[in-house]
Amino acid sequence: MTTAQLAELCTDVQTIARETGAFIREQRKTFHASQIESKGKNNFVTAVDKASEEMLVTRLGALFSAAGFITEEDDTRIRHAEWNWIIDPLDGTSNFIHGIPCYAVSIALAQHDVPVLGVIYEVNLDECFSAVKDHGAYLNGTSIYVSATQQLSESLVATGFPYDIGAQKKMYLDLFSTMLEHSRGIRRIGSAAVDMAYVACGRFDAFYEQGLNAWDVAAGAVIVQEAGGAVCDFEGGESYLFGKTLVCGTAAVTDAIVLITKAV
Repeated sequence: MTTAQLAELCTDVQTIARETGAFIREQRKTFHASQIESKGKNNFVTAVDKASEEMLVTRLGALFSAAGFITEEDDTRIRHAEWNWIIDPLDGTSNFIHGIPCYAVSIALAQHDVPVLGVIYEVNLDECFSAVKDHGAYLNGTSIYVSATQQLSESLVATGFPYDIGAQKKMYLDLFSTMLEHSRGIRRIGSAAVDMAYVACGRFDAFYEQGLNAWDVAAGAVIVQEAGGAVCDFEGGESYLFGKTLVCGTAAVTDAIVLITKAV
C-alpha cells in the first residue's frame, strides 16, 4: 500500500474514531457502576468498551478486509500475517468510570508488526491526532511536532503506573524517584495513548511507562515518530510494541531517559 493510499485510508479511520468517540461521549451521560467488570487488580472493562470495540471491528473490517485484528477486549480475533488493526476502543477506562475527562479511541494499522498508520481521538476535547508513515503528524488537520526541548532537566514528563507492579515495585518507584529528581515535573493523566499524543504535539517533552500492551502504544508510536520524535523500549531498542516498556519524546530527552531506565 502506498503512502497516498494510507493517507486516504487514514481519513476514513479518523471518521470512524470520531463516530466511536461520539458513542462513548453519549454513553457516559447515563453510565452506571453496574456496567463495570474486573479483568484483574485495578484493571477494569465496561459494556461501553466492549460495544465500542465491536463498532470499530465492524467498521475497520469493512474498510480494509485484508487486515486482521489485535484488540484489547477480545483475544480470539483473527490476526493476519502482514496487516493488522491494533485497537483500544477506550484507552483510559478508569478515567471514564470516574468521570475524569481524559480518555481516547486508539487505532493503528501495522504492517509486519510495524505501525504505519495511527489515529488517537481524545473524546472530551474533540482532538483527533493522526499520522501515516512518511506523511507527517496532525492534530485536527494541522501539522504537529514534538517540542524543541533538549535537556531532561527542562522537561515535563508523563508516565503511567502498571495495574499490578508486583515484583517490579521497587524498580518502578526507584525510576519514578529518579525521574522526579531530574525533570521539571511528572504528570500521570491515565491514558497512554493521550500521553503519546501530547508528546507528539509538544505538550509533554517525553513519556515513559512499563506494563504496556500493543493497543496502548501502536497508534501513538507512529504519531510521535512522524512528529519528529523518538520511540524505543527501556533498553533503547525497538521492542516497544510487544515488549511491555516504552520511552518516547524528543530524541535527546528520550536518550537521557533510557540511560536512567537501563541503570535502575
